[in-house]
Amino acid sequence: MVALEPTTDPDPQVLPRRDGADHTRRRARRWTLGLMLGLLVSMVAGTALGAVYVPFTSVVEVIGHHLFLVPAEQTWSGPRDSIIWDVRLPRVLLATLVGAGLAVTGMALQAMVRNLLADPYLLGVNSGASTGAAAAILFGVTLGIGEHALSASAFVGAMAASVLVYAVARSAGRVTSTRLLLAGVAVGYALQAVTSFLIFASDSAEGARSVMFWLLGSLALAEWGQPLTLATVVVLLTVGVLTVLGRRLDALAVGDETALALGVSPERLRTALLVLVALCVAVVVSAAGSIGFVGLVVPHLARRAVGAAHVRAVPVAALMGAILLIWADIGARVLLAPQEIPIGIITAVVGAPFLLILVRRLQATAA
Repeated sequence: MVALEPTTDPDPQVLPRRDGADHTRRRARRWTLGLMLGLLVSMVAGTALGAVYVPFTSVVEVIGHHLFLVPAEQTWSGPRDSIIWDVRLPRVLLATLVGAGLAVTGMALQAMVRNLLADPYLLGVNSGASTGAAAAILFGVTLGIGEHALSASAFVGAMAASVLVYAVARSAGRVTSTRLLLAGVAVGYALQAVTSFLIFASDSAEGARSVMFWLLGSLALAEWGQPLTLATVVVLLTVGVLTVLGRRLDALAVGDETALALGVSPERLRTALLVLVALCVAVVVSAAGSIGFVGLVVPHLARRAVGAAHVRAVPVAALMGAILLIWADIGARVLLAPQEIPIGIITAVVGAPFLLILVRRLQATAA
């Protein structure tokens, strides 16, 4: 009797899939490493560039001195030290956190409502934060906390808007993508009307100007302290949780039926994501105002770079969003120096053409 030798030929249907998956992972690693390097360069550039130029070597020396006492002796002037450490570095860190937070929440929202045109404005959270900030600026609503009244009022308004959207969207114990979409749009428009009313009801022209500047986004309030610490914790938590839940987001993006078939409860997952996204957007908007298009543009760029799998796309989107907002802030500070342009104008200039291209592609695909 002749023994049969086991075959060693690979399955021709399995091998291409494995090679494709390995290629995608390698590509994602390359993108991640490249973007991390780009983020580091962007942060140094964001600290050096502005109305007053600071040499890159000085930026490295000042940061190294404050963090690691290297060099041990200060050889630069006090004003330069203050510009780098007290003014620009907190601003660059806030831009990093806000850009990353808006990008990943935009990606999560697009999966939640299965709409490629969704972004953080969809939940009405931005509108709620704007209403709270307007109340603080125009009518002195301080909430008893003094210097942090603006950020705190914006945060309270954002969370109130989130609770209202959730209450409207929830029906018969369920939160569907359609109801969430419609509830966010309705609440957002209503709160925009309230903000406009507050502006016209106020007699302060300077206050109205401050509100309008804040509505277009600004990182001018960045400083060391609790708001920056809170943004750091919340944004890192959001990026981590969304990355861990990447496969569930993939299932939710395909459809509720697919999610159920894979053992994922769409209602529970959508509710948990709504709470997480609302918290993150509330924190970043209360710190930097309403900044549009980041949460819309960046998720599409991340998917084109590393594919639609959220496990890989979420970290890449966070890095892309951080880099985009740092350079947008550089443009806001440099283009009309010493005047500062609201950062929302810069992101709109970048994002609006991208949105038009996206709509045209969607129309071509539908046709």
